[in-house]
Amino acid sequence: MVNNDRISRLAQRLGERLQDASHAPEELQRGVQQVMRGAFDRLELVSREDFDILMDVLQRTRARVEALEKQVAALEATLEARQPTERPVVEHRGDTPPAEDAGAGEASKPPSRDDD
Repeated sequence: MVNNDRISRLAQRLGERLQDASHAPEELQRGVQQVMRGAFDRLELVSREDFDILMDVLQRTRARVEALEKQVAALEATLEARQPTERPVVEHRGDTPPAEDAGAGEASKPPSRDDD
């Protein structure tokens, strides 16, 4: 495994640094820190501070998405309530068929009997 290989290399480097114990403690500490930083960089780890920042961003994003989902649902419900029926039902009387459109209303009127 890659992680086990990295850990074993890290242990080997630390062992090499510790064998050279004649160095001053500060220099030894710096060397160990450099090895550890290098190992952590290769493991693609993030700091706790960065993790916490990203978690806050994620929580705000989730809250915003949920609010937008509610808003979309409300808008869809309003839109569905406002949509008229496909065709209004109009009652008609007599022998003439109902008008197909608004302009045809006059054409479908029975002729007037003015000459009687």
